[in-house]
Parts: sequence; structure tokens; C-alpha cells
Amino acid sequence: MNLSEFVKQRRKSAGLTQPELAEKAGVGLRFVRELEQGKETLRLDKVNQVLQLFGHQVGAVPINRKTDQLAETR
Repeated sequence: MNLSEFVKQRRKSAGLTQPELAEKAGVGLRFVRELEQGKETLRLDKVNQVLQLFGHQVGAVPINRKTDQLAETR
């Protein structure tokens, strides 16, 4: 599951709207929308502010070698 799907799923499970999540996390509504839409360039500190509400933070994960090799051949 990618980050945008994770945040959207957790938000909905918590019964929050995007504006409610933005307010609780202390970020703007536009930021929440861009995060859930999968924008590739977001401020890491703000991403962590949102994730903290769900007991998580951004961390390093291994890259899927098959996916990585496919990207290199394109």
C-alpha cells in the first residue's frame, strides 16, 4: 500500500473528513488533498504531522527489485 492510500484509508476508518484531518494534524486542507492524491513532492515534516495522528511516521523501506529493474529498462 502506498502512502496516499494509507492516509486515505486511515482517515476514513477514523471517520474524518479531509478538512477535519487537516485541522487535527495542523496542516492545510490543500496539503491533505495533495497527500491523498499521491503528489510526489511534499514536505516530509508535514507528512509526519499527519501520520502521527495514526501512530506512524515515514521510514525507509526496501525497494522491490523487480519493480526497480522494470523502471531501469524503460
